[in-house]
Amino acid sequence: MARVVRALRGMPNPRLTGLGSGLFCAAVMLVLGFLDQALFGASLTVYGVLFSPVCLVTALWVRKGDLLTAPVVVPIAFAVGLVTVAESGKGVGGRLMGLVTALATEAGWLYGGTLVAGSTVLVRQVRMLRRRRAAAAVAARDRTPV
Repeated sequence: MARVVRALRGMPNPRLTGLGSGLFCAAVMLVLGFLDQALFGASLTVYGVLFSPVCLVTALWVRKGDLLTAPVVVPIAFAVGLVTVAESGKGVGGRLMGLVTALATEAGWLYGGTLVAGSTVLVRQVRMLRRRRAAAAVAARDRTPV
């Protein structure tokens, strides 16, 4: 167990702004969509499976001040990357219909990834508030005369 913790602490720990996390998530999903199309023939299941870890990483890498943006940007990024793997007919109408159909049929992955991001953000927020409360209690204890 200690080896796993050390390995996780050695990983990069960037802090993205709200806009940065949205751009990161959208760019990664777009690249994964192209890779899915090239390697797996635009499999929507593969795309959905790849979406969940991207949601987790986005929620972990967003700054503390922008925590609430993570559950908002991940569904947008899902739709951005879905453009590459959704079936498309001829013209704009055909592409739009393929995108809407893919969004409807893959809603489970979309909700699941958003739930992963929301849960991660919620846990980070609770931990941050507990640390802040503990620091305030220590500061109050140190101020009181003995």
